[in-house]
Amino acid sequence: MIPEHGRSTEEILRELASRGEGDTDWRGGRVFSLVYHAGDAHEDLIHRAHALYASANLLNPMAFKSLKQMEREIVQSTGALFHCSGAVGTVTSGGTESILCAVAAYRDRARKKKPWIRSPEIVVPRTIHPAFDKAAHLFGVKLVKVDVDAEQRVDLQKVAKAIGWRTILIVGSAPQYPHGVIDPIAQLGELAQEKKLPLHVDACVGGFMLPWLERLGRPIPKWDFRVPGVTSISADLHKYAYAGKGASCLVWRSIEDLRYQIFVATDFPGGIYASPTLIGTRPGGPIAAAWAALQGMGADGYLALAKRAVDAADALRAGIVAVPGLKLLGRPDATIVSYTSDVDVYALADRLEARAWSIDRQHRPASIHLTVTANHAPIVEAYLADLRACVAEVRANPSLAKSGQAPMYGMAAKMPLRRLVASQVRKVIADMYA
Repeated sequence: MIPEHGRSTEEILRELASRGEGDTDWRGGRVFSLVYHAGDAHEDLIHRAHALYASANLLNPMAFKSLKQMEREIVQSTGALFHCSGAVGTVTSGGTESILCAVAAYRDRARKKKPWIRSPEIVVPRTIHPAFDKAAHLFGVKLVKVDVDAEQRVDLQKVAKAIGWRTILIVGSAPQYPHGVIDPIAQLGELAQEKKLPLHVDACVGGFMLPWLERLGRPIPKWDFRVPGVTSISADLHKYAYAGKGASCLVWRSIEDLRYQIFVATDFPGGIYASPTLIGTRPGGPIAAAWAALQGMGADGYLALAKRAVDAADALRAGIVAVPGLKLLGRPDATIVSYTSDVDVYALADRLEARAWSIDRQHRPASIHLTVTANHAPIVEAYLADLRACVAEVRANPSLAKSGQAPMYGMAAKMPLRRLVASQVRKVIADMYA
């Protein structure tokens, strides 16, 4: 309830601090996704930058020229990192908005260039992020999903077969989220050029990590604008650029394609309305914080963070495969680690959570997912020690698969009727808002 009389600043901030005491310890490395932490000093920088522009609004770039300049510099920096000095684009509120904007723009591009296509289709890997499903649902586009090979990379031959006269776009991931595997973007680019189709690369999780890994000498296949067929890339600043939530980039090779992202309404009595992103009000805080993150970290800072993150990921992989019954999924392309087990994976996840780890569960196949950052370097041995103990617990007591969250996840993973699963999940979420 809104209080009858306003409360003091000190009292409000004290209560906010106390409310967060029960949240997962992400500063201590107990969370493997959701938060990307580069240290307290860096966090203080982005908080202060955010506060300076907390009330600013990029809806009107003429009123907030400083914000527009920051957005331009962020996009230029991102384009240069992705080997396209002339790249253009926008800062969005996150990876989902970047993807939504891209799909809507490509749909409108097809309406202009191929007006005979009434039911547009986009060919994507089965491992593509669900934001593409959301975009297809919202914008009347059909996703044609293609299977992946044993290494979780999209099957090129099946992509070629899936392309038809209704296809308006091909998509690949760098890397895909579930297993951290980079799709064969160079070959997808060749196919896109052959079929005269655009190619979008979803690098939301890898865009601000892969370039630094490549500079560190890791064998990273070409995935960015060096591939001639790539027309756009989405990359999240609030992930491995260690910016504040929520900030992402949607960058385009050509201004001609970016034009399809811009929405304009001219008959509104309140005046002409124009917006390059989905949201109207564009909060200045996240943009200023993202700009500050790039400026404060610098290339040397990002290289150091990437080294710590990839070393931690390698150490986790080595420790996981050393545990009998555990198996890694995919290839070590990036700093995502995914593994499965011959004991019940979801029971194993429950036991890890009982030891205060925040666990991301996956299915198809059943597995556990770790998005490894520099912040996880100090906790590798603690995680592996708990993992070994938890595997032993579940192996000694298989009935653990029938308690906790394990039965629910196990049932959902095996249900053949995905609509029933969706219905049950929708009910759970609705209950949270009831």
